[in-house]
Amino acid sequence: MNRPRNTHGFKQSEVLGENLYLRFRLRSALLGAAFALAFLALIARAFWVQCINDGFYQLQGDIRQIRDFTVHAARGRILDRNGHILAMSLPTRALWVDARDVPSVARNKLASVAALLGIDSGRVEDVYREHRTFAYLRRQVPLATANAAMRLDIPGLYAERDYRRFYPEGQIAAQVTGFAGVDGNGQEGIERVDNRFLTGIDGNRRVLRNARGQIIDTLNFVGPKPGRNIRLSIDRSIQFAAFQAVRNAVRRSGAKAGSAVVLDAHTGEILAMANWPTYDPNRNAARSGRQIRNRAVTDVFEPGSVLKPLTIALALQRGVVTPDSIVTTDGGRLRLDHAVIHDDADFGVLTVSQVIQKSSNVGTTKIALQLKPRDMWRNFRAVGLGRAPSAGLPGAAAGNLRPYQHWRRIDQATMSYGYGLSASLLQLAQVYTIFANDGVFVPATIHERGAARVHGRRIYSARVAREVLAMLESVVSKDGTAPQAQVAGYTVAGKTGTAYRWTAKGYDHSQYRASFVGIVPASAPRVIIAVSIDRPSKGSHFGGAVSGPAFAKIAARTMHILNVSPNELTANELYSQAPAT
Repeated sequence: MNRPRNTHGFKQSEVLGENLYLRFRLRSALLGAAFALAFLALIARAFWVQCINDGFYQLQGDIRQIRDFTVHAARGRILDRNGHILAMSLPTRALWVDARDVPSVARNKLASVAALLGIDSGRVEDVYREHRTFAYLRRQVPLATANAAMRLDIPGLYAERDYRRFYPEGQIAAQVTGFAGVDGNGQEGIERVDNRFLTGIDGNRRVLRNARGQIIDTLNFVGPKPGRNIRLSIDRSIQFAAFQAVRNAVRRSGAKAGSAVVLDAHTGEILAMANWPTYDPNRNAARSGRQIRNRAVTDVFEPGSVLKPLTIALALQRGVVTPDSIVTTDGGRLRLDHAVIHDDADFGVLTVSQVIQKSSNVGTTKIALQLKPRDMWRNFRAVGLGRAPSAGLPGAAAGNLRPYQHWRRIDQATMSYGYGLSASLLQLAQVYTIFANDGVFVPATIHERGAARVHGRRIYSARVAREVLAMLESVVSKDGTAPQAQVAGYTVAGKTGTAYRWTAKGYDHSQYRASFVGIVPASAPRVIIAVSIDRPSKGSHFGGAVSGPAFAKIAARTMHILNVSPNELTANELYSQAPAT
């Protein structure tokens, strides 16, 4: 017997299938919509990148592919008056890294480049590990070393044009030239004071790089413009002679330091300026300490008797005395305002000319006290004391010259023979231009004047200047204080100065400053030479004995270099020319 069919179960199955189908359709629609929306978003993004904001992304791409490099300009040369090089720039390379897009680099390669450059390998590894965009590894790398480093083919390592400053004369002219730093800026000497002229204008190189950071093309190049050459008044040969003489004088006398200045007597051009101790500007490690300063310009001291001729010249100019006026020295001791002024010996009765020849403090004081303090102060100021020389050298000191309103009689007396005021050696050399130029003061300069007109200033009459010059000649005679400054074949006029050194506790009578300033030839002045030795400790401490021989050596060599004919016959020459009897 047939059983009836279950229609109710069939209907339930059919309904369940329809639900599943609807759900599938819904999910498919949602998934399709999601894909459609994503596709539309991609289209919109592409449209934004390609059409609306394409400039920004193009720029970002260019930044990663285009790089600008600075092309360093060569610094100008420093030349002596004859065109010899005192400072120049040698071509080198600066090695640097852009590790932004560089993958890892083998450590052995990084160690190799570090060894070549003489730097720590850890430093190089840090640059690459941190993916720095710019880091100098080393500047002023010799060309051969730089080429060897680049042959290692390290990604992101670049070499650009660089320069290293070189000083052919080394320590001989170090304080004059000074030196420039690794960045090319002058730090001392002429390098510093004329930095704006010596510095060139850097150029630019725009390049295209590949994915490894290697340069594949140059897009643009603007060449650098080198700095201007500077020609100094220095004569390289005279500079060497001055350097040797000062160095030997310091060593011979056991002194702490010494300086020498050689001026052209008529133009004021500095032909030489030497100091000892010194340093080698080519060695970076030596560019510090006291030895780098130009003592002839920066250091001031009480000059002592070197200034006596100024007092005598003023007295002659005012008509207070004549060269033959008589001055008593009171046994070499003069009491003044509870102080005692003394000479090195009892000179008895002297003429004004002999006051200079014997370097009498008492005689100079008696003459000075006949002058007005204001006139003496103006006299000092007129020849550049108490004001920094405008010679074109950095760090020039003004020295000390107190206002005359505060002078006591003892101040006036001591200043008349070079105590109670201070000056640099360059200032003292300038002073003596008045005696070499018939009473006209000529300011010093470190730059060659060329055809430029010299602007001097008359201080004394020609007659007074010549009278003092004759007195200064007697100083170098056998009866004067500086026979050691004689120069065979040439007349010499000059003055010694021996002064106690001032300390925090007053004058130290065991420490001296020994100086000599002279003019050669005296009969037709050509140069002025000033030499000063600080704290001699061996043998004599007097200016004539310590600085006189150095002056004579510089003078003899300078006369030969400048081709100045002898103007004085030696005793042997006089004898050979005497008529036969």
